[in-house]
Amino acid sequence: MSINITQLNLEYDNQDPVKIMGLALELFPELAISFSGAEDVVLIDLASRVSNDFKVFSLDTGRLHPETYQFIEAVRNRYGITIEMLSPDAQAVEALVKEKGLFSFYKDGHQECCGVRKIAPLRKKLSTLPAWVTGQRKDQSPSTRAQIPVVEQDHTFGSEQQPLVKFNPLANWSSEQVWNYIRMFELPYNSLHERGFVSIGCEPCTRPVLPNQHEREGRWWWEESTQKECGLHAGNIPQAD
Repeated sequence: MSINITQLNLEYDNQDPVKIMGLALELFPELAISFSGAEDVVLIDLASRVSNDFKVFSLDTGRLHPETYQFIEAVRNRYGITIEMLSPDAQAVEALVKEKGLFSFYKDGHQECCGVRKIAPLRKKLSTLPAWVTGQRKDQSPSTRAQIPVVEQDHTFGSEQQPLVKFNPLANWSSEQVWNYIRMFELPYNSLHERGFVSIGCEPCTRPVLPNQHEREGRWWWEESTQKECGLHAGNIPQAD
């Protein structure tokens, strides 16, 4: 399907997220929603308002908090949906751990581990889809996400031969708007949020944030702020000239 990304952004940049979700499902009925955090349960709720037939997947890295698995199950039960759990290749994980141990990312950076546990299974899944939906917001990371559009061509996982469209219905929402929505409609959420966790990833790479700290400071805190993307949204990282 050929669509005009620039025109869609002009038309939908200021639209309500439910309308953006409706557009996504209308253009690409076979798309899937990427689910992991608070923003993503909002996406699922929005999708349920415009369709009773949509797909959801989540990355099970094998190193998530127990509370995250409980959250996934709560969402599955709330909406009566299937959440496809994507696991990394067992041999690739075994080889990485055998060579470098379980915590190499504290020394070498998180990209290698994320590449095995997240990027490879995600790439495999996205190769089967025409489009996907994410919960990215501009205010999540001033260093890497400030320019996120509501719809974009995904050049990280797509190609000219196999184009992939990425929708970000919550791009213009703030964290406050997300949580107001969750409270208003009494949506499930990860109980770790009650303990100071804001942006939640794998257990070894996530910690609570202090008052007035930005939410992404709780992720990969030992690395530069400009590198705080696991690779799912690598296209957000500014490239050096």
